[in-house]
Amino acid sequence: MLIRPYSPDDWDAVWTILEPVFRAGETYPVPRDISAADAKAAWTSGAKQVFVAVDDSSGHCLGTYYLRPNFEGAASHICNCGYVVSEQARGKGVAARMCEHSQTQAIARGYRAMQYNLVVSTNESAVHLWQKMGFAIIGSIPEAFRHPRLGFVDAHVMYKRLSPPAR
Repeated sequence: MLIRPYSPDDWDAVWTILEPVFRAGETYPVPRDISAADAKAAWTSGAKQVFVAVDDSSGHCLGTYYLRPNFEGAASHICNCGYVVSEQARGKGVAARMCEHSQTQAIARGYRAMQYNLVVSTNESAVHLWQKMGFAIIGSIPEAFRHPRLGFVDAHVMYKRLSPPAR
């Protein structure tokens, strides 16, 4: 698997991955009826650096993630990421590899920590993976997410320090 920077030519493949996840409405706080154009703006615009995970042999897009500053100004040393893996590639280590890659990219860009702002508590596989990758739940927001089947569920804020504490 190769993880490389996103190019505008990748959008159709990225949308193929994002659309079912956004339509399901179980993990990302975006409108379930979001258009492809609005999704593209949300996923690729602003200060986001977007990457795609591509199968070495077939060239198929397996996943995508973005890396961006979580805050501005005096807290701009903390970054945020969002990850989505294609339905066909789930359970094959793609999310873990993208998480590792994002941490390397974050450190290279001078970020000192990574924070996930809204990890839906019912997304147990993601919560487990992020904890395995060294992220801690530093707080939970009661009923922060309206799940389409389960109603209002909690969401976690997860955090990982990427560099030693400042002296």
